[in-house]
Amino acid sequence: MSGGKGCLGCKLAGLLVVIGAINWGLVGAFQYNLVAALLGDMTTAARVVYSLVGIAGVLKLISCVKCCPCGSGSCATK
Repeated sequence: MSGGKGCLGCKLAGLLVVIGAINWGLVGAFQYNLVAALLGDMTTAARVVYSLVGIAGVLKLISCVKCCPCGSGSCATK
């Protein structure tokens, strides 16, 4: 999240990547899965969250070579 730059989709993707990183940090450090604790172990809601985090990660990976993978044309790095 770059101080107001970038489209809403990229900001949401960034937020989801942070959520996923925190969850994996908790899993690695304390063997505590926050998503599973909040939504249940592999419930539909948990699977939706995991899927959205995965899609967000792919969007962020694409943003390494393309300014806005969401198609808005804005570039947060400029």
